[in-house]
Amino acid sequence: MLSERAKKIKPSPTLAMDAKAKAMKAAGVDVVNFGVGEPDFDTPENIKEAAIKAIRDGFTKYTPVGGIDPLKDAIIEKFKKDNNLEYARDEILVSCGAKHSLYNIAQALYGQGDEVIIPSPYWVSYPDQVMLNDATPVFVKTNEKDKFIVKPDVLESHVTKKTKAIILNSPSNPTGLTYDKKALEGIAEVALKHNLYIISDEIYEKLTYDGFKHISIASLDNEIKVKTLIVNGLSKSYAMTGWRIGYTAGPKDIIKAMTNIQSQSTSNPTSIAQKAAVEALTGPQDFIKIMLTEFDRRRKFLVSGLNSIPGISCLTPTGAFYAFPNTSKLYGKYTAERKISSSSDLALYLLEKANVALVPGDAFGDDDYIRLSYATSMENIKKGVERIGDAVNRLK
Repeated sequence: MLSERAKKIKPSPTLAMDAKAKAMKAAGVDVVNFGVGEPDFDTPENIKEAAIKAIRDGFTKYTPVGGIDPLKDAIIEKFKKDNNLEYARDEILVSCGAKHSLYNIAQALYGQGDEVIIPSPYWVSYPDQVMLNDATPVFVKTNEKDKFIVKPDVLESHVTKKTKAIILNSPSNPTGLTYDKKALEGIAEVALKHNLYIISDEIYEKLTYDGFKHISIASLDNEIKVKTLIVNGLSKSYAMTGWRIGYTAGPKDIIKAMTNIQSQSTSNPTSIAQKAAVEALTGPQDFIKIMLTEFDRRRKFLVSGLNSIPGISCLTPTGAFYAFPNTSKLYGKYTAERKISSSSDLALYLLEKANVALVPGDAFGDDDYIRLSYATSMENIKKGVERIGDAVNRLK
């Protein structure tokens, strides 16, 4: 018999949609896949070479559970340079991707009876990780008119004696929107007033547009820094999704507990990937600018294209590589085969009738929207927008 814990959890909807799209492609169907959040750029050559050198040098054994010192030092230097934050080695834990970092936090902090506040729309794994650790996710709905920023008074209205932490994601997956300094200060005030931890997922930190500069909530002052756990990684910024390197910075007692937990689950992240990560963080950074310039071009085209389709409206994202258009005006329309009553209906219709894969908004906690990743070629984006427009025009 499965445990009650296992029964609560559903597979990742984004990965499920990606798997379905790939299966259709394997069967010879020309699918445009907007589903998965993975840069279509290759990992830079200097990073690959560092990994090859590690293999040739025999750096293929166990390392310390929490990561090698040169990588921890590179992460410390990154925080100092990019975020004006000071950390020591015992305040850093390197894990097998940012998702693993978040899960380690959940294991170390959450327990039976705890509540964790999650602004909605949210990344799909946040609530499941909370539930897997016997705590309760509490969703705080945000609105398009506020650019999906959680308001301090609304946030505070959801705080109870059981509240343990707030999960913050900026730039956001799925909305592609960002928190400015004033918004972060409001959240920090609520967290400090109620002695709450902030789990700040900053994985898309380097992917911002229109002059927006990412600010880490931990950098506001030392009082909020000691209540914040920053999660970051190399997957998105350096096109290293398969290398599985993420990291957490935070109070050393929590980092120590997380390290102990990791020692009993995965042990160290891959030795070779750690050497590659050192090169990513300390080597040339030109790649990020090249990738960002291309993402920006795609972003503008996709948002413009979506806004030209009757019944669809889309805010311009300021970070990450996602568009999150409102499709609720299409609900109630129909074809000969089906009625479109939800984001899932629409996503299935577009996959089956237009060969376009995307993720329904209900997976992220808001059924009025769908999510499209523009981490795919401009050719695919043009083709996909045209197909979506044609499919929507066929609805009655």
